[in-house]
Amino acid sequence: MNLESASSIAVINTTTYKVENVWPIVPGVEPTGLALDCETHRLFSVCANKIMVIVNAENGKVITSLPIGEKCDGAAFDPGMKCAYSSNGDKTMTVVKEGNDDKFTVSENFPTQEGARTIAVNKMTHHIYLSAADFEPAQDGKKGKIKSGSFVVLDIIVK
Repeated sequence: MNLESASSIAVINTTTYKVENVWPIVPGVEPTGLALDCETHRLFSVCANKIMVIVNAENGKVITSLPIGEKCDGAAFDPGMKCAYSSNGDKTMTVVKEGNDDKFTVSENFPTQEGARTIAVNKMTHHIYLSAADFEPAQDGKKGKIKSGSFVVLDIIVK
């Protein structure tokens, strides 16, 4: 589990519900989304300082960090494509390709829609889904309300 205020990942025992470890994810700051590659035991943590930190899920060692878009929120992993995704509020989705021997590269920054920050992956079809909507202009420093009828689900196929 990401600990946003501590810029760390907590390992929680799902039987006892106790925190067993807390791992710092330097250079990551304020992590939000977290995804897992169950085969290689790699965690993909997307952070507010526009980086994805890749961590060994068995010992907490930071393997590398890569640039992503800003205003990130979600992370997802597709084991069939060996890709991790960061959904960013800046109208992009960052695609990170997992190679052999802990080699990771940013494959692309795919254009999306402003605010498309919630992400899900269908691991059978390799479709990526992002939800988004249009907003009214912000007023008094508060985020604008969603425009009626503007909600969409973006359906993206990365090849």
